[in-house]
Amino acid sequence: MDGKIRSTIVIPNYNGIRYLEECLSSLSEEPAHVIVVDNGSSDGSRELVRDRFPEVELKCLDRNYGFCRAVNLGITDSKTTYVILLNNDTKVQAGFVKALEQALDRDPRAFSGAAQIRNLHQPKLMDDAGDYYCALGWAFASGKDRPKEAYQQARRIFSACGAAAILRRSMVEKIGGLDENHFAYLEDVDLGYRARIYGYHNLYIPEAVVFHAGSGVSGSRHNKFKVDLTSRNSIYLIYKNMPFLQILLNLPFLLVGFAVKTLFFMRKGLGADYLRGLGRGFRLCASEEGRRHKVRFRKEHLPDYIVIQLELWRNVWYRFGK
Repeated sequence: MDGKIRSTIVIPNYNGIRYLEECLSSLSEEPAHVIVVDNGSSDGSRELVRDRFPEVELKCLDRNYGFCRAVNLGITDSKTTYVILLNNDTKVQAGFVKALEQALDRDPRAFSGAAQIRNLHQPKLMDDAGDYYCALGWAFASGKDRPKEAYQQARRIFSACGAAAILRRSMVEKIGGLDENHFAYLEDVDLGYRARIYGYHNLYIPEAVVFHAGSGVSGSRHNKFKVDLTSRNSIYLIYKNMPFLQILLNLPFLLVGFAVKTLFFMRKGLGADYLRGLGRGFRLCASEEGRRHKVRFRKEHLPDYIVIQLELWRNVWYRFGK
């Protein structure tokens, strides 16, 4: 590998041929090694990568193991200082890789950095300017569907959206990669949350611009598959990262948050899917596999838990006041 290459871009793919060619073409001049991890696609994606992009490393799985497994395989195969996660339904702006690398170079305690993600179909509107998590048990994207002009300043965020984010590989090795129990959805919030518990922080890097179709493979913003899986993972996220006393402290907020979400999805005709997902989340938490991945409380991390808790309360206001 060229000594100047400092980042590996990992692109998980499952039947994403509609967007994949444009995504890979936009990376042709970026100084990074590119790995496409294919989750058993049957739409010609694999053939496209082999025939049109021979410089791209292609890893083929026999079936769809989910976003998390694909990303972890790519991270494991990487040898660079940084790993960049990129969705297959994105297109990067020139200088994307260098902007991400330079931001983490300047801040050695930064675990990850989120790109400025804009709407592929409406480029003047934001798709994500960093992710946040609040005491209601809600994860949300800053800037969603808002004009890009208000999101041009770098800042610290709760976590980086996995659609376009850079990770410091040495820190990933310390705290662990994506939790494959998630399969997909909220796995990036979980990773950023875990990094915060370990005393690291996450950045928003507006100089790195990427355009994102959004739900390019799974469908609309709200669908049965996504609602079921996201609600399951929202329960698991709380169980996994909050010590028992912190769950009790946030319980009044959490009950309100889940009640509001239940009403919201009932009005969209997805209430049964949301409730089914919550039930599956509790079962995952009670399972041996769920318990094995719980972040164990360590007293040396107490200051970090306090900082996180203050942010969870503040982010309730931010969710409605931004």
